[in-house]
Amino acid sequence: MSNSYSVCLSFDFDGMSSWIGSWQSNNPCMISRGEFATIGLDRILKLLSKHQARGTFFIPGHTAWAWPDLVKRIADEGHEIGHHGWVHENPANLDLQAEREVMDRGFEALEHVTGQRPIGYRSAAWDFSLNTLDLLREYGLTYSSSCMANDFYPYYLRSGDKWSTTEPYVFGKLTDLIEIPPSWHLDDFPAFEYVWKANTGLMAPSAVLEFWQGEFDYMIDNCPGGVFNLTCHPQFIGRGSRIKMLETLVEHLKTKQAVRFESLGDVALRFKKENPLETWAKKNPHRAGTTARNATGATTSTSVRKGKATASL
Repeated sequence: MSNSYSVCLSFDFDGMSSWIGSWQSNNPCMISRGEFATIGLDRILKLLSKHQARGTFFIPGHTAWAWPDLVKRIADEGHEIGHHGWVHENPANLDLQAEREVMDRGFEALEHVTGQRPIGYRSAAWDFSLNTLDLLREYGLTYSSSCMANDFYPYYLRSGDKWSTTEPYVFGKLTDLIEIPPSWHLDDFPAFEYVWKANTGLMAPSAVLEFWQGEFDYMIDNCPGGVFNLTCHPQFIGRGSRIKMLETLVEHLKTKQAVRFESLGDVALRFKKENPLETWAKKNPHRAGTTARNATGATTSTSVRKGKATASL
C-alpha cells in the first residue's frame, strides 16, 4: 500500500438548486441564500489557485444553466466537474423514469457549458434509490462520491443487495463502479448552515477546524495511502471567517510532504488501475460478502474445512 496520501477538496456548487429541489422552498429569501454561492465560488477559486490545488466541483444542471460563465471558469481553471443531478433532487424519492430524466438533464447542461462529460457523480443528500447504482453504470460513470462504507479508502460498489427485518443481509455482486466515500462530519453544511427546525449549524470555524484537522491527522498516522475527501459548498464555506479557516486547514494539510492535492477523478482512475476488481475482492471479503451467511444458515460462497472458512469468489 502506498505511503503517499491524497487530499481531495470537493465543492458542491448547488446555488439556488438545493433550496428549490431538496428543501422544496417557494420562499425568495431562502432561495436567495443560494446566490451567495457566486461570491463564495470566487473566493474558493482564488484560494485553490494560490495553493496550486486542483479541486472537484459537483454541479447540478440547474446551476450550470443559471451561471454558465462561472461553471466554464471552474473547468477552464483546471478543476474537475462532476454530475450532481438536475435541481438537487434526492434520487431516493424518484422513480426510474424520473431519475433517468435527471441524469440526462444534468449531463446535457454540463456538457454544453464545459464541452466535457463528467466521469464522477455525487447524489443530492448522499442518498441512492434502488436504481441509482445501475443507472450510474449504464451512463458510463467511473465513480461515485455518495456512499459511506469506509472513511479514507475507495472501494467497489455492489449491485443487487437485498435486506429485510426478518432475513439475513444478502450481498449483491461487486461492480466496477468505484466509491470514494464522503462523510457528514467532513461536510460544511451540518456545521455551518442554519435552517429553521432542521439544522442548527453556526458552529465556530475554530471548532470545525479542530474536527477536520483531527480526521486528517488520524489518516496520516494510521491509514497509509488514504484519501481525505472534504465536501464544502461555496454558499456556506465562502463566508469570511470560514474561508479563512479553510485556508488554515489547507496550510496544515500541506505540511505533510507525502500529501498530494488531486481531483476525485484522478483518485478513481488510479484506484481502478492499481486494484483489479477480482484481486481487490479477494483482499476485501467483507465488501464482497464472501463471509456472509445466507437465510438457510449456510456460509455463502465459501467452503468450510476443519472449522476454517476459505473464501472463494
